[in-house]
Amino acid sequence: MKIILIQIIILGVLTGCNNPQSSKEPQNTQVVNKAPESFVKHPQWSKNANIYEVNIRQYTKEGTFKAFEEHLPRLKKMGVDILWIMPIFPISEKNRKGSLGSYYAVSDYKAVNPEFGTMDDLKELVENAHEMGFMVILDWVANHTGWDNVWITEHPEWYTKDSTGKMVSPFDWTDVADLNYENKELWKAMTEALEFWVKEADVDGYRCDVAGMVPTEFWNQARAKLDKIKPVFMLAEAEQTDLQINAFDMTYAWELHHILNQIAKGEENANNIETYFAKQDTTFPKNAYRMNFITNHDENSWNGTVKERMGESAKAFAVLTYTLPGMPLIYSGQEVGLDKRLKFFEKDEIEWDFTSPLIDFYTALNNLKTDNVALWNGEFGGQMKRVRSSDDKSVFAFVREKDGNRIFTIVNLTAKQIKVNLRGNEFTGEFSELFSGNVLMFDTGAEVSLDAWGYRIYIPK
Repeated sequence: MKIILIQIIILGVLTGCNNPQSSKEPQNTQVVNKAPESFVKHPQWSKNANIYEVNIRQYTKEGTFKAFEEHLPRLKKMGVDILWIMPIFPISEKNRKGSLGSYYAVSDYKAVNPEFGTMDDLKELVENAHEMGFMVILDWVANHTGWDNVWITEHPEWYTKDSTGKMVSPFDWTDVADLNYENKELWKAMTEALEFWVKEADVDGYRCDVAGMVPTEFWNQARAKLDKIKPVFMLAEAEQTDLQINAFDMTYAWELHHILNQIAKGEENANNIETYFAKQDTTFPKNAYRMNFITNHDENSWNGTVKERMGESAKAFAVLTYTLPGMPLIYSGQEVGLDKRLKFFEKDEIEWDFTSPLIDFYTALNNLKTDNVALWNGEFGGQMKRVRSSDDKSVFAFVREKDGNRIFTIVNLTAKQIKVNLRGNEFTGEFSELFSGNVLMFDTGAEVSLDAWGYRIYIPK
């Protein structure tokens, strides 16, 4: 599959959007002088949440809602909060890619893919998830439809056409037809479809596919209508500032993801992370959530597994996704070290190893995220203050503090053992290390030794 890079300039910010079938991600974001103000009211339950992406098709042998439901107790024990379920709609057969097609080629916005089960099965999954304390958001595809969607014949005026009047696909996504948002009747129909699942299945919001390719004004009015039904949570597959003014709680931290990949390859270093956050502070609203990740469905299928891209550094970067500002994502199978690219258009079951030590690793991180106010999302959490060392290119150390809660993280971002002296006094005091339980007193000028890609998270005693 050809990898496509898209750059969309909105409000002076160079941005990018991902694609369910290819990657189109931002490389740079232009700095503006003052962060905009956001009017989004985050659901209270999102303030200390993490998010888990569910690939129903590949999750179990059956590939159904009911089969996935059996994993809810395990995920609850692991401390998962938000379940993002990849598209659950029927998939178009016309121009289908592969034997099963792309989840993102929707043939009916108000129906359930029979491969996954029935509408009642979905409602039962959502109801049981709610009873266990999860929130559930659905993956929504507003930019395009499959070629046998009923709108193709009933409302051809809702689609983008070329100079000959022929409907077109966006980019090389030949299994879908591009929607034209110049038609306000489309706005009404798409918003009603979004309202349908909140009313009928009691879902808690949406992850919106290629959200930056749909007018921001559409999302603004849709969010307002959804919030009248219940407070919803909205995640945009985009990295655009304007989407977080009125419409979305969270956007993708793609640029950070790229930096982590490049550090893993030795092409960038720890100082690039500091530069990134300095830019975010002036680009995005203070209360905007950003989604941190080391993998997701696009990255896994098209750009490589965590092991392919990050090798032995993966756990160090996972620690950063949890302790740096932002909401951490876990993709299906990440918690057991999934090391194969899942096929996108075919059945390709995840290979589960429930003895994996990564389960305890992510459980500890999830619990820390929930319990320590310093790590909460947006303005609910503490700002990051970097701790300087004798080797800032190799080591990224920082403190976050909020309402008497404090966290001190130090990570070696190189493939060699390292010994550094810490500078300043932000980190001083007695701490307990999260994973080992070791108690340590830090004084000014403390010396720290770290293994290759080593990491430590210190919590005050």
